[in-house]
Amino acid sequence: MRNLPLREKKDASPFRKIALGTWQTTYDPSVYGVLSIKMDEALRYVEAFRDKTGKRLTVTHMVAKAVGAMLDQVPDANALLRWNKIYERDRVAVFFQVVTEDPETGQLDLSGATIYDPHEKSLKEIVDDLTAKVGQVRGGTDKQFKSSRSMMSRIPQWAVGPMLKLTSFLSYTLNLDMTWAGMPNDLFGSVMITNVGSLGLPYALVPLVPYSRVPLLLALGSIDERPVVEDGEIVVRKVMDIGATFDHRILDGGHAAKMHRIVAEWMERPFDHFDSLDGG
Repeated sequence: MRNLPLREKKDASPFRKIALGTWQTTYDPSVYGVLSIKMDEALRYVEAFRDKTGKRLTVTHMVAKAVGAMLDQVPDANALLRWNKIYERDRVAVFFQVVTEDPETGQLDLSGATIYDPHEKSLKEIVDDLTAKVGQVRGGTDKQFKSSRSMMSRIPQWAVGPMLKLTSFLSYTLNLDMTWAGMPNDLFGSVMITNVGSLGLPYALVPLVPYSRVPLLLALGSIDERPVVEDGEIVVRKVMDIGATFDHRILDGGHAAKMHRIVAEWMERPFDHFDSLDGG
């Protein structure tokens, strides 16, 4: 039984073949960039959505849907590496990093929640889905999180690295279903998103996580007022920076430019792309 449905990408470009031959692991090929998104209309949409539905929509939920649409339109980005070959995924999965607190020690930790095919869901569904999953993780009722946390607490530090490499090899390189061993299928999804703006940080550039096989990480920064030039005039706009890190073996600048355009289009013109707020 497979861990997740995959298909080998057989039409790799010459540069992609060079990239695959140049870098051997995800420690080598990180590319970093910052996307600046004007957020005035997105914030107006958030307020309108909350007033109409009563649901607590956030920018994070909107980014989830926009990124889902982006991965759907740029399938090269919805991929992973196996045996130094690119395999495209059959579905989109967006992983959100979630800060948790140990109820006994008070120590902060990171976990996560995954939303599947957000581009095919309404924002209402995304809000409900993510709220439920984050609540389970932070409330200690998520069985997978509790199981993995318990297992990690018992493993000596020297064994953590080898164990992560082994589980990555079994789950992704061999593409085995490891749920029998307590490891959920496709745990980290197609892209990782973390909201550093909720911590007051303007932006961050986060590292690739080798064992996750995720080729794209996004860090959402805080939303701040800045001077912006529009039609030759300086105006004040609310702007959010998104720190992006991608694996150069899978993606390059051309992909990044297209992905930026799609996400910016969705976030800067939300009433044209997200759920309609017209009617009853």
